[in-house]
Amino acid sequence: MSRSYIIDDSEKQRFLLDREALVSDAVLADEMRKIFSKCWIYVGHGSELKQPNDFVTRRVGGRPVIFLRDMRGEYRCLFNTCRHRGAIVCTEREGSRRSFRCLYHGWTYRNDGVLAGVPGSEAYRGDFDKSTLGLKSPAKFENYRDFWFLNLDPRAPSLRDYLARATDYIDLVLDQSPSGKMELITGAQEYDVAANWKLLVENSVDDYHLPTTHATWLDYMKNSGLKIERPKEGMVLPTHGLAVDLGNGHFTTDNVNFRGRPVAAWIPIYGEGAKEEIAEIRSELVQRLGAERAKRVADTNRNLIIFPNLVINDGSSVTVRTFFPEGAGKMHVTAWALGTVEENQSARARRLDAFLTFYGPGGFATPDDVEALELVQQGLANWQDDRWSEMSRGMGRETEQLNSDEHHLRIFWRRWNELMEGA
Repeated sequence: MSRSYIIDDSEKQRFLLDREALVSDAVLADEMRKIFSKCWIYVGHGSELKQPNDFVTRRVGGRPVIFLRDMRGEYRCLFNTCRHRGAIVCTEREGSRRSFRCLYHGWTYRNDGVLAGVPGSEAYRGDFDKSTLGLKSPAKFENYRDFWFLNLDPRAPSLRDYLARATDYIDLVLDQSPSGKMELITGAQEYDVAANWKLLVENSVDDYHLPTTHATWLDYMKNSGLKIERPKEGMVLPTHGLAVDLGNGHFTTDNVNFRGRPVAAWIPIYGEGAKEEIAEIRSELVQRLGAERAKRVADTNRNLIIFPNLVINDGSSVTVRTFFPEGAGKMHVTAWALGTVEENQSARARRLDAFLTFYGPGGFATPDDVEALELVQQGLANWQDDRWSEMSRGMGRETEQLNSDEHHLRIFWRRWNELMEGA
């Protein structure tokens, strides 16, 4: 029987989360059926596949898939499962292939999914029909501006409708590029976290933790010459920010920048030699977008959540991060850095350094965040005797929040709870 996992009391201005949602295998089983099998799930970025026949393999929503461009250059997503006996068809992480041959019995598939060869096919009789035994594909596979998603539900709305107003913020990220195109600039960063996957959704938009969890990074920035103003009363960060509900469970932070942006807000850590080039980047933004839109691109940060498990961070750099549960208390995370296709070598180096300094595997943020989330999961072992997580911060001022309020967390949990209550 479905039930609510939240207490959402606007009159008392209280929002509580039942911690069973973060520890239960039964809850995870319901998530697989009610969320990951019905929502649009991120597969990959188009720039990963430069040429026809390029492919990458990965797990998406728990499913092994091949993300590829076929011999005609068309983007496809194929289930990486042989139609014969169910083995993985392609065991390589990436490469270029016109066909895939199953190691087990040698069934061979073209990269458009068509079954091309069956050893000893004359032994099959009756209704055996190779034309019906190509590799399967998700019910739906669509992209928005090179961000590719799959959906396992044939009745799902289009990706564009599902994204709702999140497209406004994807557009804002891509406006950094004169052509509106970005590309991966590093290989994938992959790691496991011994914590429930939903805790990383919370962490990705939780500005409240920045002064404590990331105190070392703030000290580094101060020592590098960045002037950080004393926060106003009631704030934990020096600038104002918002949490914006974008529909369908998607939401974003929208903060005034204080920490510099490779596009295009100079700070001392970039070096004096970068001042002129960053000024030129800003000038191009103003000329192309107008002064108001250019200021939005250059002088605001955003951490965008595409429900349920995609984060696009546009802060110190642009990072795409997706994650999937491998148990109630474990997740696998994959992250990439994006840059504009036009930027020169020095701008690219500055962007990559900013990514590695904060978001990278040895950066100031990621290791600290992993430790914090794992400590939460360890503490949740007491959930049966300490049942409720307190998430009421800022409740009662939903239209004008501080950047350390928990309004954005409540957006996620309300949508999650709504889907979990469904059939």
